[in-house]
Amino acid sequence: MSNPDIRWKQRFDNYEKAFQRLTEAIQQQNLNELERNGLIQRFEFTLELAWKVLKDFLEEKRFQFKPSPKDTLRLVQQSGYITYAQELIDGLDICNELSHDYSGEKFEKYEEKLRDETYPGLEQLYHFFQAEIRHE
Repeated sequence: MSNPDIRWKQRFDNYEKAFQRLTEAIQQQNLNELERNGLIQRFEFTLELAWKVLKDFLEEKRFQFKPSPKDTLRLVQQSGYITYAQELIDGLDICNELSHDYSGEKFEKYEEKLRDETYPGLEQLYHFFQAEIRHE
């Protein structure tokens, strides 16, 4: 990494670790309640890091914006850096919904969407930042 003191690159290191842990969890099938809770938690902190690394990336590019998760994701897509902001926004909404689901019923409703839409968006973001680092 050529300039390690750039904030988004530092935060990307954390995102990379969170994404790898999420990948481990996403590969598991037929989860029990404790494993479901762990998967949700990994989605939550990976999504949190995703929007924050994007925020830092846009700030480094001198964008002026309101640094909220959804606004950041929309701006990064409007600016042409990514095309999958809605999948990540949906993931944020789902994780928020699941954090208040004490019966586990909602997980079954949203599990497929997290696995088939949100996770691929997080994976694309991971590859986007890897390419950004390589091109510098």
